[in-house]
Amino acid sequence: MIKKSRLFGDKTRVTFCLPGDEPAGRVSVVGTFNGWEPGTHELKPRRDGTRTVSVPLGPGHYAFRYLASDGVWLDDPDGSELRL
Repeated sequence: MIKKSRLFGDKTRVTFCLPGDEPAGRVSVVGTFNGWEPGTHELKPRRDGTRTVSVPLGPGHYAFRYLASDGVWLDDPDGSELRL
């Protein structure tokens, strides 16, 4: 799931969210906004049982996917692209 909230100026906070139990281990969101670099934006566990990470992004078109620590790629149910 993806949530967007407007920040100051032209920035938008994009929060990426996955269930806390699947997949096991560490999961990062990787995409054109971070050079597809694992570990840069790692999802952290929350009290509600989910894992999230928030990334401030400027206007643009971004592709992304989730990457688990075991090398498994995951897609977000909301899609794999953002247009801000």
